[in-house]
Parts: sequence; structure tokens; C-alpha cells
Amino acid sequence: MVKLKESHIQRSVLDYLSLKNIFHYRQNTGAFKRDDHFYQFGTKGSPDVVCVINGQYVGIECKSSTGKQSDSQKDFQEQLEKAGGKYLIVRSLEDLKL
Repeated sequence: MVKLKESHIQRSVLDYLSLKNIFHYRQNTGAFKRDDHFYQFGTKGSPDVVCVINGQYVGIECKSSTGKQSDSQKDFQEQLEKAGGKYLIVRSLEDLKL
């Protein structure tokens, strides 16, 4: 079995959502240091891809076959599901059940 990189899984998810005309966007998060300043962007723990299906927020976290959720991702998932959203962990395009 070929181990897919998270970036390849993410690309296939984005391409699939585009093909199906499903509203979506790539959620970038991260941080960097520049000139002695530390900058953060995005919401910590947010999923890689966000889409809306029939009015429901769906977060899609792309992971390799060995990838694990961070504590902040688990917290985000819990909060999203409490609010009525859906959260998917996708290790291949076949895992994407919308």
C-alpha cells in the first residue's frame, strides 16, 4: 500500500469538492517569526478544508495513514460538533463521505 502524503490527500479533496461544485476553501493556519515579532494566523486546531453542505459547516482534516490529531484539533472537533457542525478525518479520497 502506498502511503499518501497529507498534501496529496488535501489536493484530491479540494479537486473533488470543486468538481462537485461544493462551496469550500482551504483553511490556512500557522505562525512565523519576523524581525523579532511572532505572527499567528488562522484558528488553532481548525481543519484543513472547510465546506458548507446543505447549510451545515463541514470541517475536513486530512491525515496520512499514520497522522494523528493534535490536542487543539481534537478540541476544535468537539466544539464544532457541539455547535452542530460535522468534522471528518480523511486519510484518502475514499474516506470523504458527504
